[in-house]
Amino acid sequence: MELKWLLCVTLLALGILALQAHDTDEDNDADDVVDIEDDLDDGIEDVEESKSETSSAPSAPKVTYRPPVPTGEVYFVESFDKGTLDGWVLSRAKKDDTDDEIAKYDGKWEVQDMKETKLPGDKGLVMVTRAKHHAISSKLSKPFVFDTKPLIIQYEVNFQNGIECGGAYVKLLSKTPELNLDQFHDKTPYTIMFGPDKCGEDYKLHFIFRHKNPKTGKYEEKHAKRPDADLKTYFTDKKTHLYTLVLNPDNSFEILVDQTVVNSGNLLNDMSPPVNPPREIEDPNDQKPEDWDERPKIPDPDAVKPDDWDEDAPAKIADENAVKPEGWLDDEPEYVADPDAEKPEDWDEDMDGEWEAPQIANPKCETAPGCGTWQRPMIDNPNYKGKWKPPMIDNVNYQGIWKPRKIPNPDFFEDLEPFKMTPVSAVGLELWSMTSDIFFDNFIICTDRAVADDWASDGWGLKKAADGAAEPGVVGQMMAAAEERPWLWVVYILTVALPVFLVVLFCCSGKKQPSAAEYKKTDAPQPDVVDDEKEEEKDKGEKEEEEEEEDANEEKLGSDADLGSASQEEEEEEEEEDRKPASEEEETVNRSPRNRKPRKD
Repeated sequence: MELKWLLCVTLLALGILALQAHDTDEDNDADDVVDIEDDLDDGIEDVEESKSETSSAPSAPKVTYRPPVPTGEVYFVESFDKGTLDGWVLSRAKKDDTDDEIAKYDGKWEVQDMKETKLPGDKGLVMVTRAKHHAISSKLSKPFVFDTKPLIIQYEVNFQNGIECGGAYVKLLSKTPELNLDQFHDKTPYTIMFGPDKCGEDYKLHFIFRHKNPKTGKYEEKHAKRPDADLKTYFTDKKTHLYTLVLNPDNSFEILVDQTVVNSGNLLNDMSPPVNPPREIEDPNDQKPEDWDERPKIPDPDAVKPDDWDEDAPAKIADENAVKPEGWLDDEPEYVADPDAEKPEDWDEDMDGEWEAPQIANPKCETAPGCGTWQRPMIDNPNYKGKWKPPMIDNVNYQGIWKPRKIPNPDFFEDLEPFKMTPVSAVGLELWSMTSDIFFDNFIICTDRAVADDWASDGWGLKKAADGAAEPGVVGQMMAAAEERPWLWVVYILTVALPVFLVVLFCCSGKKQPSAAEYKKTDAPQPDVVDDEKEEEKDKGEKEEEEEEEDANEEKLGSDADLGSASQEEEEEEEEEDRKPASEEEETVNRSPRNRKPRKD
């Protein structure tokens, strides 16, 4: 019990100390605010001392940045580590059907380090401005033709300030004679659009390709199904994420974020609208016949309303069994004029009419069951049946729901190789965003998955490793959180101490048995010795009773044998008297526990 009380007192004391520390911190903060001008010089000295201490403290392991180098054939690669926009073209176009003030693509692009970079020297393309149209593009080293090799698009995005409404997707611009990167805008033909986009609470990861109708030559956008994965974290955690699209010649595709598949499918089955139109369509000129009966049930034409069916019976009637409560004030109205009300001084009866005091609840009715004319409460009418309607029966003329007939689709075509899209010759970013400082880095377009993985390892992999090295461990994060919110110390203490307390409580709360050493010190009989002595005494008592019965029997036999001779009896009595003291003494000696042989079990 003393241990339990000690643990309880310890936990209580620790909690009080943590709360006092929290209050002390708040008081110190207040004192610092009040005395900030007086302690300015001391503060400067403290800052200088803290700087020297910080510089002398051991630093976390650093990850050295080296510009990634492609390990195989690529169609486009860009890491921006040169610090310039060489090879990129800023658009000077204007959006159609838009006010002149916002129609220009005048958003700014710059090559910068990431704001909170852990890799000095690792630069990227930053969309600096907000609420403007941005467009920038660059030529591929050679056009990509969709033939027998897969297409892999990969790049990094970091929403440094989060994202309110805007996109960070990339467009692969179609190879056309009219392509002019200087006039790149929203209607410039593209083959594939891929990347993250968000507005409101709608988080998207686009994969759109423009499919050319082989019959009409027109292009139509095909959208991949929405991924089942939750994408919100990629937009809100302010970390760099790697986006990858893999398109295979067998029409399959995969979409990966941070090298994890979040969506996959087939161009023939998982795009909306479908690549191939249906073989048959409904005839637009077909019309439903006038006598077509779509009613599965109809009223029974032979049904007749019963004679006792009263359609005029009310649904509610007065309860005839109700009795007016005692004390009901029939002569008192529910509302009366307010006796304390006074006519306003500016009341003009010619203009406003005769003044009347406002109505208030009658104070006499507060203690009574009710006031005014008493009326019986209404109850359901047991004889109410409502308006009679004939019962419904199956319609023998039912023909089903009419649908127009099917006819062959005049626009039908079958493209079994949608992978063979329009070749691409440039990559571009055409974006609008309400958030600034969106960071792009490490673009690559290639055909070999291993090349893309190596590029990711040398770029995004280093960022991830640097972030992991800079982040404190679990204990460090808990300590930092407790410094900001001292009340967390109470939670930590209870979390650690409570299990220990319960273990001690359950393991040490039983009765303590005396040890062997204690038996030796006190010479008290041990539990097993006491039990043996009790059994031995019990056995000894039973043995003595048996011996007494045997002696009594012997005496009875002896007395019966000596009845015939008085002289012999007298002699025997004399001899018996002589022997008796000796025998009794001998018997007493024999019955002593010290002289008895131990009983064999």
